[in-house]
Amino acid sequence: MCTVSFIARKRGYLLGMNRDEQLARENGLPPRLRLVNGVKVVCPSEAGGGTWVALNETGATLALVNWYSITTRVRQNLVSRGEIVRTASFASIPDEVEATLNRLPLPQLNPFRLIGIFPGTREVVEWRWDLRKREREDHAWKSQQWISSGFDEPQAQRIRSRTFRDARKQSTFGRISWLRRLHRSHSPGCGPFSTCMHRTDAATVSYTEVIAGAQSATMCYHAKAPCKHTDCFQAFIELRSPAA
Repeated sequence: MCTVSFIARKRGYLLGMNRDEQLARENGLPPRLRLVNGVKVVCPSEAGGGTWVALNETGATLALVNWYSITTRVRQNLVSRGEIVRTASFASIPDEVEATLNRLPLPQLNPFRLIGIFPGTREVVEWRWDLRKREREDHAWKSQQWISSGFDEPQAQRIRSRTFRDARKQSTFGRISWLRRLHRSHSPGCGPFSTCMHRTDAATVSYTEVIAGAQSATMCYHAKAPCKHTDCFQAFIELRSPAA
């Protein structure tokens, strides 16, 4: 259960991600620097090392949301979906993600949607896996959103998308302050369908933010729901050319 918002800029982009989880689940760990295939990567993580969002030194971000509309599930030898972003986080172009997905044991991974933001080539790519086939969709370099929900995914997508569309009419659209307000929003009411989600058994448990410019990028991680005042763990990374 997650909401990912991408705000396109002429130079760089903003990305915000609410992670929604069962309240009984173990808390995530704040971002730290890693080397993946020789590439510097910053990402939060689960205790086992997997992650749901990662930023690398080429400015590329990968974010994964579960695909609950596909109800089929892996029956045995399950592999955590957290391995997908962790393994592919070095990628600077979509082809490198494709190659990584080809090496992963997809039949052992539950359905997912993987979003890749590649500023070097101004590409936004989504990969979908439904336990039968993997599909790729190329999106335009424009502001957009991806939503998942284990409660009622179609309804969550309708309501949160409407909140996103309405918020885009505001004069502050595209600013970092606007993105933060969106991700702590309880519109149209605090509950399972608000962007900042709250239920008795699950809630938005963290907020991750990426600010990517021409020369550097920063990941900010809030270890609680964004509607709550909390410390922000920041990880800064200096960008290099994908060809460097």
